[in-house]
Amino acid sequence: MQNFEFYNPTRIIFGKDTIAQLADHVPAKARVLVLYGGSSAEKNGTLAEVRAALAGRVVHEFGGIEPNPTYETLMRAVETIRREKLDFLLAVGGGSVIDGTKFVAAAVDYEGDAWDILRTHGASVARAMPFGTVLT
Repeated sequence: MQNFEFYNPTRIIFGKDTIAQLADHVPAKARVLVLYGGSSAEKNGTLAEVRAALAGRVVHEFGGIEPNPTYETLMRAVETIRREKLDFLLAVGGGSVIDGTKFVAAAVDYEGDAWDILRTHGASVARAMPFGTVLT
């Protein structure tokens, strides 16, 4: 067995009625982009809970992130962030939404062609936007 050290500063909040705690964990002055997929987050009420928890804040929504999201879809989210000067991302959904949000977080301030993040092993991402996740 090899020795190693693992540091993972991730907070996980789990349980019934915990979405209401978003206001305690998303910075108060954050300008938020909520990213989600199809209509399931709307139909199951999760999106409504997120909206209620972030009421009174600057919140924009970006829906339609498909399974295995396309580069073009995610770059539209990047354009929205830049245009609206948003500074916090909230993924509401499952794996595709979360993975897409990770790319968006890295692509917003990436110097160069954002496609390099996806196609180049070892693309140097110097910074990424902060984000949270509401797993559906």
